[in-house]
Amino acid sequence: MSLLRRSVALVAACGTAVFALAQEPGPRATTSYAPVEGKDPFDAVMKRMSEAKPGLAEQHRVLLESRYDLGDKATDGVEMSGGKAVQSGVRVKLSAGAEWESLGNMRAQEIRAKELWPQGFLPLPHPHHAEGGMVFPKTTIDELLRQTGRDLERFDLDFDLPEHFLPEFPPPIFLTTRPDLGDVSQGQVVTTHNFFELFQGILNPKQIEGLRLLVTPFPQQQFNATDDRRSVKPSFGVSCFDCHVNGHTNGATHLVGDIRPQELRHRIDTPTLRGVNIQRLFGSQRALKSVEDFTEFEQRAAYFDGDPVIATKKGVNPLERATQVHFMAEFQALMDFPPAPKLNLLGKLDEGVASEAELRGQGIFFGKGQCAVCHPAPYYTDNSMHNLRVERFYEPKTIGGRLTLADGPIKTFPLRGIKDSPPYLHDGRLLTLDDTVEFFNLVLGTKLTKAEKVDLVAFLRCL
Repeated sequence: MSLLRRSVALVAACGTAVFALAQEPGPRATTSYAPVEGKDPFDAVMKRMSEAKPGLAEQHRVLLESRYDLGDKATDGVEMSGGKAVQSGVRVKLSAGAEWESLGNMRAQEIRAKELWPQGFLPLPHPHHAEGGMVFPKTTIDELLRQTGRDLERFDLDFDLPEHFLPEFPPPIFLTTRPDLGDVSQGQVVTTHNFFELFQGILNPKQIEGLRLLVTPFPQQQFNATDDRRSVKPSFGVSCFDCHVNGHTNGATHLVGDIRPQELRHRIDTPTLRGVNIQRLFGSQRALKSVEDFTEFEQRAAYFDGDPVIATKKGVNPLERATQVHFMAEFQALMDFPPAPKLNLLGKLDEGVASEAELRGQGIFFGKGQCAVCHPAPYYTDNSMHNLRVERFYEPKTIGGRLTLADGPIKTFPLRGIKDSPPYLHDGRLLTLDDTVEFFNLVLGTKLTKAEKVDLVAFLRCL
C-alpha cells in the first residue's frame, strides 16, 4: 500500500478486478503555446490579479473546507524528526450517511453509481488552477526574505494548505557520510548566505560546489525579471532548495509541465530529496532514470512549464552536465533518511523496542494490507511505477478548474521517514497518514477493520 505524498501501489495485488473504463476523449486546447508577449502592461496585470486574489482565495478555501477537517489536531507523543507534532485522524469528509466500514465493503462500480467517493480523494486542484505555477508556504517566503532579500510572494495567489499539515520548517539534514553529526543544518535554513559556513569541513570541494548551485536562484516562470512575472519586483528566480528546503520539502506546489490542456495538468506536491541515493526513478510521473537527468530537466524545462520559447525569454539556465549537474547530484546523493530507532538492519521493527500495536501494524503492512507489494523493506519502495486507476470510483467532473480524469502511472516513493513528509500522494490530496490508509483500503479493496487501520498507522510512524 502506497502512502506518501505521491506514492502508489499495485492494484492487481488486492485481488479485485481492475478494469479500464470507457470514457470520452479528453479536451484538446487550441494551442500548447503561451503568448511570448503580453497584451497589457505589467502594472495593469498586477492590479487586476491583485484585486482578484481575495475572491479566488475564498473560493479555494470553501473547496478545501468542503473536503477536509482542517483543524490542528496533533497526535500525542508523535513528532517529526525535528520535533514538530504529527497530525492525527482521518480528515477527509464523507458524504451524508456514508461510513468508512460500509464503503470498504463496496465495489468500485457501486461507489461510482451511488456517488459515494469522498471528495477529498479526488485530485486536488492548484490554489488557482487556471493560472498554476510555483507557490510557496509563508514560512519559506518569510525566511528567504529575511536571509537573502529575495521575495517569493506572488501578487496573484497564496499557498493554500494550513501550516500544521506541512513538513516541519526548517527540517533537519542527515548525511549518509556523517551520521555521527546528526542534524548538520544546526536548525537553520540553508541558503547562499550560510551554506559554506555550515558545510565547510564536512563536504569535499565538489560537494560544496554542488550545494552552492542547489541554493543559487535561477529564473523561473513566475519569478524572473520579465514583465509577465508574478512577483511585484523583478526576481533572480528560485533555487532547488526553495522547494526542497534543506534537501527535504516544504510542501510547495506547482503544476506538471508535461500535460495539456491546463485543466488536465496535475498538481505536484514537492517530494523529499532524502534517500535519492537508493532511488532509480525521478519525478512523480516522468520516470527519469537518474538524479542527474532530473536536475537538468528541472532547470531547462520544468521551471518554465515545458516551454523552451518562454524559457529563453525569461532566462533559462543550461547547466553543464559533466561538472555542475554532476556536482549537484553528488551532494543530493548524500541526503539520508531520518533516523528510525525502532527499525533493525533489515528495515523491520525491533521486537524489543516496538509496541504491540506497531508490531501488529507491521504484520498488516506485509500481509493483509498488501502494502509491501510495492513498498518492500528496507527502504519501502520497489523503484517502479503503478497506475491505481482511481477514476473507476467516480464520474469525471471539473472542480476548482481541475478536470478529474485519470492520474496515470505514478512512481512508488520510499516510505522511510514518511511521517516527516505530509501531505501525501503525488498531489497532496491526503492530509494525514490516517487519510492515506483509508484511501488505499478502498483502492486496493483490502477490507481492513478499524483496529487494523489504527495499527497500520502506528507502524508507518515508525518508518
